[in-house]
Amino acid sequence: MTMTPSLRKFALSVHIAVSVGWIGAVFAYIAIVVATPASQNARTVPAAWIALEPVMRYVLIPLAFASLLTGLVMAIGTRWGLFLHYWVIISFLLTIIATIVLLTQVESVSILASAAGMTPLRGPLWVYLLHPIGGLLVLLVVLALNVYKPECLTPYGWRKQHGRRRE
Repeated sequence: MTMTPSLRKFALSVHIAVSVGWIGAVFAYIAIVVATPASQNARTVPAAWIALEPVMRYVLIPLAFASLLTGLVMAIGTRWGLFLHYWVIISFLLTIIATIVLLTQVESVSILASAAGMTPLRGPLWVYLLHPIGGLLVLLVVLALNVYKPECLTPYGWRKQHGRRRE
């Protein structure tokens, strides 16, 4: 089932908006994490960690799910299909993985937010940047796959494109 051109453009616009929004929110998250330890203001550090929790819960997670859902709509409703091209499958799986990893980090961010005013953060900065930078790299790979769309059909896609049925 393919979408009408106007519906496809609308769905694509929404997908691009939420996906780019997710990437932008990750950049903002990283910027806060990087800038926080360097701050000379004693109130900035706890405030920044406390602010990261609602950013994660009310911006990053909803954008992740919206990107996943709109990506699924785009795959199913366009000629690319969900299982016809390897790049679509890989993009979808990477988005699922990034969303799952994001969800596993909610508790850690909540703990950091709760402890931010009481104890100084321990450990090197890279410890706090590992997941957001890793997630950003995954999202950039997904972005590149969606822009370049490598023409490598799955076996199912090849059969479908060449009109052959599985025997």
